[in-house]
Amino acid sequence: MIKENLDKIRAALPEGVRLVAVSKLKPVEDILEAYAAGQRAFGENYATELRDKHPQLPGDVEWHFIGHLQGKQLKYYIPFVTLIHGVDSLDHLAEVDRAARKAGRTVDVLLQVHVAQEETKFGFAPDELVGLEGLGPLENTRICGVMGMASNTPDTARVRDDFRLLRRIFEQLKSGPFAGRPEFRELSMGMSHDWQIAVDEGSTIVRIGSSIFGPRNYPTH
Repeated sequence: MIKENLDKIRAALPEGVRLVAVSKLKPVEDILEAYAAGQRAFGENYATELRDKHPQLPGDVEWHFIGHLQGKQLKYYIPFVTLIHGVDSLDHLAEVDRAARKAGRTVDVLLQVHVAQEETKFGFAPDELVGLEGLGPLENTRICGVMGMASNTPDTARVRDDFRLLRRIFEQLKSGPFAGRPEFRELSMGMSHDWQIAVDEGSTIVRIGSSIFGPRNYPTH
């Protein structure tokens, strides 16, 4: 079923849009099944889960950290992560840079922008990024674009508006503070329930989990 789900989604994705299979809370066996079907990019939300899964998977897997960033947990995935999607403050950006320097590598990141109605979501406010003041020198971090989540609502017009705002912010940054920086090219938006709208509005990376692996069984405490 995982292979069939992947094939269906990949067939619907336009050229130039990358698929990150969100494998949080899914067993290594499921990830290996997706890997055997040709999937190489996987997204994890929890630092310790990512740390534990990494040595159990082939070395050419691209690991994307898509959860809320916590400085003390960077050490678990900084040595091997391909892309960090959710850098949501200048302080976190500095923490990533320090951790990457300590690990002796350069890490690619996306700036998370808060465009949704829910206050529970993280990210820069749109007006914080227009001037991007306070951004110090980054020796071991490459800012490669922006990431965001639309409002959690069945109102598809609202979702589309959120994605359009995110696209405008991306374009403003691309022609402003990041002009002439070819690495600044990624717009990560769209999940299982709204990725088609995100692609319509210019997404270059979609993060899809349950539509590939099925519903997640969240642990109870």
